[in-house]
Amino acid sequence: MKIKFSVKELTISSLVIALYVVIMCFTQSFAFGQYQIRIATALYSLAYLFPYLIIPLGLANFISNAIGGMGPIDMIGGCIVGIITSAVIAGIKKINANEIFVFLPIVIFPGLCVPIWLSKIISVAYPVLAVSLCIGQLIPAAAGVVIIKALKLRKF
Repeated sequence: MKIKFSVKELTISSLVIALYVVIMCFTQSFAFGQYQIRIATALYSLAYLFPYLIIPLGLANFISNAIGGMGPIDMIGGCIVGIITSAVIAGIKKINANEIFVFLPIVIFPGLCVPIWLSKIISVAYPVLAVSLCIGQLIPAAAGVVIIKALKLRKF
């Protein structure tokens, strides 16, 4: 199977990866804190409108975790969670569900999956960490819905 990307798709993918990493760099003071308010994860919502961003968004998470994460396990895990979250968001669009439903995967997948390995790395109980991460994802999830609503008003 041969996968083809247009120049436009490659350019947008590159810009989104760069934007994700830059946002993480500027927000790392609270993106890696107790509540991990990772504003950059709002960009996962872009997969609703641009499903070709599923892999680039995972790679963006991988790169940002290389900068401020907890090592290789966090980098790989973050990449996988980014891909899964983005894929579910693209699936929401595919079934023609309202963009408000994008809120859920942005909270649920990072909030419940990341603590699986992070709890072992930082020695904090999974339930405590999961609640903390889910709370931290509420703002990015809401921002993700706003991003979709704003972009739907524009033609690409």
